[in-house]
Amino acid sequence: MKILKSFSVKVLVLLGVLWWIASAGNLRAQDSLLTFEHPDRPPTMQELVEWKEVFTYKVKFGFFKLGEVKTTIIKDTTYNGDKVWWLRTIITSNSGIPFVGEEENHYNTFMVETDSTPYTKLYWRDNVDEDEYESEVYEFDYDNQLVYFSKSGTPVDTLALGEPSSSGQLIFYFSRLFAGTDKDYQLPVYLEGKKGYINGANSTKMEEREYDAFEEPVKTFYSEGDANIDGPFGFKGKYKAWYIADDLRVPAEAHAKVWLGNVKVQLIDYKKERR
Repeated sequence: MKILKSFSVKVLVLLGVLWWIASAGNLRAQDSLLTFEHPDRPPTMQELVEWKEVFTYKVKFGFFKLGEVKTTIIKDTTYNGDKVWWLRTIITSNSGIPFVGEEENHYNTFMVETDSTPYTKLYWRDNVDEDEYESEVYEFDYDNQLVYFSKSGTPVDTLALGEPSSSGQLIFYFSRLFAGTDKDYQLPVYLEGKKGYINGANSTKMEEREYDAFEEPVKTFYSEGDANIDGPFGFKGKYKAWYIADDLRVPAEAHAKVWLGNVKVQLIDYKKERR
């Protein structure tokens, strides 16, 4: 009996040690989600694409959850001879909400990474719930300074292109290059067959905010802006945004106006790993 009791105690001690090691590993994994090697400055585009990040957000209207937004750079590839990064955002609705119904839209961008700011070569939207793929496409021809706009494979219009531009989705990375500074920015955007701008105003103001993606409150930088565009689900006008004050300026929250009213978009899950 003494031998059995001694063996049981050793097993319990061993299990305790293993549990502690596993817990320490989980803590290190949690801590490694945010890094603070150079929190005094925003990241460069090259530093951002070193990581495969996956962001999941909940979209709330008052007390109701309207849906979720999931964003990631899937991979690098080539397009018309250029190396590009494939950025995809998936928006799904909460079908239980009246007047919303079941929606699933995929927004895709082929973007070019540069030493300064990125720009878009190709943008397309897939209306998955209605089985309409490439329902809207913008091809950016920088050699001829033109944007070719088509819907469901049918050419609709050709627009003038005078500067490196986007179709809105690129704001997810573009804005992080300025977050936590006193520098403002302007991003040219082509949507709904016309050109507009997203104007962002940043600040070095910090505040602590809580998010489901992290166990503890995190320090954030505040930003605001004005979207002179007709974006997804009626997004336009003034908005507010918060970025975590870490090396990568993780986008944590946004308050914006859509066709239904004012909504809050908040980070509920964040993953990253080296490419």
